[in-house]
Formats: sequence, C-alpha cells, structure tokens
Amino acid sequence: MSKRAAKAKKEGGGGSLMWMQGLACGVAATLMPGTAVLVAVLLVPGLCALVLDRQPTRPLARCMLLCGLAVAVQPMRSLWDSTQGLEESLRLITNVSILGYAWMAACAGWLMAEVIPLVVRVVLDASSLSHAARLRSARERLVEQWGTTAGGSDPAAQ
Repeated sequence: MSKRAAKAKKEGGGGSLMWMQGLACGVAATLMPGTAVLVAVLLVPGLCALVLDRQPTRPLARCMLLCGLAVAVQPMRSLWDSTQGLEESLRLITNVSILGYAWMAACAGWLMAEVIPLVVRVVLDASSLSHAARLRSARERLVEQWGTTAGGSDPAAQ
C-alpha cells in the first residue's frame, strides 16, 4: 500500500464518496440549473460553515444547513410549480424576503448550535447542585436522628 493510500485510509478515506457526491452535484446542476442556483444561493451561509467548520462531525454546518433547507423548501416548491427556469430562479433569489428568511434561518441554526450546549451545561450543573444540596440535607436529618454518621464517627469531625 502506498503512503498516499495509507494516509487516505488513516484520515477516513472517503475519496470515492466525495467524488460521487461531486458527480451527483454536477448532474443535478446540469439537469436542473434553476434549482441548483436557487439552492446554492439560499444555502450560502451553511455551505460556508461546511467549509470552515473543522470539527469531525461538523455539527455547526449540519445545523445551519438543516435550518436553511427547512426555509428553502417553499421557494423550491414555487420554482417547481412554475417554469423551473433560471429566470424564475433569479426572480426568487432577488426577492429580499426569501433570501433574508433563508439566511436568518441559517443564523438561527448557528445560534442554536452555539447556545444549546451552553444552556444544557448550565441546566445540568444546576440540577446536580440541587441534588447535592438535597442529599446533604437528608444526611443532616439522618445524623440528627441517629446521632452518628454511617461509619460510626462523629459528624462534626468531618
């Protein structure tokens, strides 16, 4: 095995998968240029995040792309209901509200990907502190009732 093949295998391979995805994207752009242009422009923030996100699973890019795709469904549907041409696609792209909603949805995806882990961490910390306080109060109650700790030593010494 050559050094190049070993390096590709060590980094997770994926060379042929990337090639197939590029081929499928090229075929889609050739057969449906209006849809390809519309989707590409509506998902610009998510695609930029895909390029810039260096984490292995790309959580930021995935969240931004999913939120952007959710908003891009309606413009794509209106494109498919009409002529499906580049003119209609450009008309939809130049509509500021459509472009603004798609990019704001990507921004909301970025915000969720950044803020939700912090909120979860704060909630879990608060929950564990509350649980520890309840356990301490239960322990103090038991010490008052029984007079000693479970090990038989004086609780004041601890």
